[in-house]
Parts: sequence; C-alpha cells; structure tokens
Amino acid sequence: MLNRREAMWGVALTMGIASAGMAGPVAAAMQPLAWAPTALTPDQARLVDVVAELIMPATDTPGARQVGVPQFIDRALATYCDKAQAKLLRDGLTRMDADARSANGAIFVNLTAPQQIELLTRYDQEAAALRKQSPLAPPPHFFSALKELVTVGYFTSEPGATVALRYDPVPGAYHGCVPLSEIGRAWAT
Repeated sequence: MLNRREAMWGVALTMGIASAGMAGPVAAAMQPLAWAPTALTPDQARLVDVVAELIMPATDTPGARQVGVPQFIDRALATYCDKAQAKLLRDGLTRMDADARSANGAIFVNLTAPQQIELLTRYDQEAAALRKQSPLAPPPHFFSALKELVTVGYFTSEPGATVALRYDPVPGAYHGCVPLSEIGRAWAT
C-alpha cells in the first residue's frame, strides 16, 4: 500500500518522464547559472537544476527551474539538512555523474533527455526496492531525498502553491468588530 509521500514521488517522476518529450532535451537548453550556490559546487548546482526540471518540468504551469527549486535545495543543504543528509545528497550527485560517464561517456547534464530519464528511472527503482524491503524504516537513498526536496521546494513556492495547486486561504479574511447580530451565535470550534 502506498503512502502519500510515495504517491507524490511516483507522480513527480511520472510527470517528468511523460512530459520530457514535450519539454525537449533539458541539457541542450541549459543556461549558465543565474545564481551563486552556497552549499553546492557550480557543477552540482547545474546537475540539481537539470534533475529538478526533469522531475517538475514546465508545462501549462511553471517548472522547477522557474520557481527556484535549485536555489531552494542549495539553501536547504546550507541551513536545514544535517551533515548526514547533506552528504547523502552530495554523494548521490557525484554518483549520478559517475554513472552517466560510465554508461554514456558524458556527465549527466550533457546527456540527452532520454538518457537522463533512464538513469533517474533506475535510481527511482532502487529507492522503491529499498522501501519495499524495509517499509517501516527504509534506508535512505539519495534520489528519494532529492525528489522530496524538489517536491517540497516546488509546492511551497508561490507559483507551486497558487498556480499548480488550488489555493484557498483558511480561515479566510479577518473582519474584526463585527456585530454579533450579523454572525449569529459564536462558533465552538
């Protein structure tokens, strides 16, 4: 049985795979970074930029790159993640480039979109196998951590929360000093 987190991971990766054909090769469209990473190296930041865009591509809603997910991940590594989490993610990024080189002769950001998706699918399957082996306490996998950061960064951004999702401010507007006769009885909850 899937929990909500596993379902979102699957949806996020599926969205990236399904729309990769529409988005075109991400590596070909790579621009120089418009921001300065603090916790990541510039090469790691470019890699996070490409992977985030593959997971949450631009469609009729903004993509991960446009809403600042790579900067969010860099900031999370610098300020939020503990040393073990940061090491897991950095080691995973190093592994991604090593796997890309051994399989295709180039670093991850220089691969074609289908080659990139093939590697990401493999990492997703590895993480799923770990979750299946130990559903209550799966060992950490870098790709699960990366997908979680991409998803959180995307859906907590203003465009992610208001354009990709529906936004309904609860409890709504505050109207102070309203006569009791207008609202009737007070609410218990």
